[in-house]
Amino acid sequence: MGRKGLSTNGREHYGRMYYEKGMDLAMSAFRDAHVSADPKTLMLAEEAFLQQEQQFCAEGDPKTLGSLTQALRSFDDAFRCAEIAEDAAAYRSAEATYPTAIAKCRHQGFPKDAFHQTCMSHYTRLQNVVRSPGINLKEKTVLEQRAANMKAAQRSYTEKQRKALGVPS
Repeated sequence: MGRKGLSTNGREHYGRMYYEKGMDLAMSAFRDAHVSADPKTLMLAEEAFLQQEQQFCAEGDPKTLGSLTQALRSFDDAFRCAEIAEDAAAYRSAEATYPTAIAKCRHQGFPKDAFHQTCMSHYTRLQNVVRSPGINLKEKTVLEQRAANMKAAQRSYTEKQRKALGVPS
C-alpha cells in the first residue's frame, strides 16, 4: 500500500507512513522467522512476501510479474522437497536418484534438490536487488535479512537431509 501511495499525488505523506510501517513489520516477521531456524517457516515468510509483491506489481510490468511467478513456482517445488525430507525412507529413495560423482548435483555432499536450488536462486535475486541504486537503506536492510533467511533455510534444510539420511554430524 505504501509503495502505491508514494506515487499518488497529494497522498505521498500517507504513502511514506504506510511504507515505513510495512518495512518495519516485514523486518520483524523476517527476524522472527530467522530465529525459528525452521526451513519451512523461513520459506513461508518469503513466499508470503513474494505473493504480496506480485499482488502489488503493475500489470504493465511483465518482466517483474514473470520473475515473481517463477520464484513462487520454485517455492512450491521447495516445499515438496521439504515434505519428502520429513520421511526418512522416502528421502533415502529420493537421494539415490542424485549423482554422487557430479559436484554440481550436490550441496555439502547432499542432493542439491529443488529446495537448495530455490534458496540459491532466490538469494541471488535478492542480492541483485540490494545492489540496485536508489533503494533506501531501510528497504536494503529488509532485503539483506531476507537473503540471510535464504542462507539459514538452506543450512537448516541440510540438517534435515543429514537426519533423514542418517549421516552423523
